[in-house]
Amino acid sequence: MVPSPGLSLAEPITSRRNPLVRRLRLLHDPRGRRQEGLLLLEGTHLLQEVLRLQLQPVDLLATAAWLADHGALVAVLPPGCICREVSHEVLEAVATTQHPDGVVLTVAPPAPAAAAPALFVLALDGLQDPGNLGTLMRTALAAGVESLWMADGADPFQPKVLRASAGAALALPLWRESRADLAGRLAAAAAAGSQVVVAVRPGAGPVAPLPYWQLDWTRPTVLLLGSEGGGVSPQLEALANQRVTIPHSAVVESLNVAVAAAPLLLERLRQRAGA
Repeated sequence: MVPSPGLSLAEPITSRRNPLVRRLRLLHDPRGRRQEGLLLLEGTHLLQEVLRLQLQPVDLLATAAWLADHGALVAVLPPGCICREVSHEVLEAVATTQHPDGVVLTVAPPAPAAAAPALFVLALDGLQDPGNLGTLMRTALAAGVESLWMADGADPFQPKVLRASAGAALALPLWRESRADLAGRLAAAAAAGSQVVVAVRPGAGPVAPLPYWQLDWTRPTVLLLGSEGGGVSPQLEALANQRVTIPHSAVVESLNVAVAAAPLLLERLRQRAGA
């Protein structure tokens, strides 16, 4: 293994009682992440995303076998990153997964999103499931979403969301705020000329919603989606100026939010390609 210039190689860690192990375990919880100002990432793919996005890893813990197989990655770690060899037992103590692939790392959270206008925004109201949130973030990034607005819901930087998003949580500009703050943001977007589009079940409301493909998604758009159980709150739904639906069989009442988001988000790309 040939370290990059400036890379710090620290003493190996063999004990689960090491103070650094205890400190990194704090990052499993939101309070610990706020206290330490760090995120915990697990796996080779997320390390690759951190390097691609030119973020600064702080600590990297890896097994001897992982280090032997990934010398090229270690060689491009930026200066300031402290690399430590650890035993399998130590790695499992730090990780949130049962079978980590050999490496964990810490990184500072991405800077808050800039306040620049965005032509395509995804707004989420109280989304609770980390897997759904991570999947949505990955789809949003693939669809060209420029900003993510979140009202409450799951912490976008918890390890499960980071894994499910395949790193998209680190790349997607986002705001996480209260429902009242999101209401103000939606109202401002509508006043500035964006269409605020809420997705609803087929047949919902006194006026039938549009099949999603009939909407002009090439306009400046904010897509508003709700939580898995309760949907979008009435307070936020009232701010929408467009209502769309995904027609589907009445055998099921509604679609999983991450599944429903995919055709909605990707329709913009389809329409722009056919323009």
